[in-house]
Amino acid sequence: MTYAKQELAVGAERTDDDGYVPSARRIERERFRRARARRAAAVAALSTLVTAGVLVLVLTRSPGWPRTRETFFSAAYARKALPEVLDGLLLNLRLLVVCGAAVLVLGLLLAVARTLRGPVFFPLRALATAYTDFFRGLPLIICLLMVVFGVPALRLQGVTTDPVLLGGSALVLTYSAYVAEVFRAGIESVHPSQRAAARSLGLTSGQALRFVVLPQAVRRVVPPLLNDLVSLQKDTGLVSIAGAVDAVYAAQIIAGKDFNFTPYVVAGLVFVALTIPMTRFTDWITARMDRKRAQGGLV
Repeated sequence: MTYAKQELAVGAERTDDDGYVPSARRIERERFRRARARRAAAVAALSTLVTAGVLVLVLTRSPGWPRTRETFFSAAYARKALPEVLDGLLLNLRLLVVCGAAVLVLGLLLAVARTLRGPVFFPLRALATAYTDFFRGLPLIICLLMVVFGVPALRLQGVTTDPVLLGGSALVLTYSAYVAEVFRAGIESVHPSQRAAARSLGLTSGQALRFVVLPQAVRRVVPPLLNDLVSLQKDTGLVSIAGAVDAVYAAQIIAGKDFNFTPYVVAGLVFVALTIPMTRFTDWITARMDRKRAQGGLV
């Protein structure tokens, strides 16, 4: 039996329900693609192992590695710090949930205010623009210091002095400015014909914004919004400068007793373990939306 007949015989076994039989050329092409994919995976795995081995050798052969291992990678201190770091992490997670929701709401309101039309809304647009420009330019650490230490110094009646609430407020002030620009970019990316079509159907400007423009804008900016939430999750550790006992401050307390910095490494790895799933979820959402957009299923 010739080679072509053999391939046709193999293809006959792969006949679809509609009677389609792959050609010998297609079978060969698929076989070649699978072989190339296996070869690429093997090369990638080998190069990764070689790179990791080189890095390990460079680190372990350095003169100060024994002292560094004892100071930053002590297993005994890691076991001691992990329970307390995890207890403090609960505060970081609560801040992420509460501040994340507040940031999304305030950011959307700022974006809508900046996109309102008409001269009567000029003061609102100016205030929203000034807010976003100021807090996007102000470093987060300075905003935290000003809110955490400046607000209690005013001695205002009825204003909290809780470092957790004040630190969370500073996070909301800063991140809402960034999220507002993300929402505004999404709103402005919607073609004006969408708004015009809504108005031609009898919807008011507010109804067109609410029912036509905003749903499209929010879908388009989901990936960058998730990236901002990933950054917020990491920056919740900055509330430790106010004295709030979160994962970072818990690590600082343990490290300060014996001057061993392994608890900081443990806290960092815990944050990384939280960030990676959120990052992979963001990548999946982005790829999914790109596929829908390529197929014409996303407006």
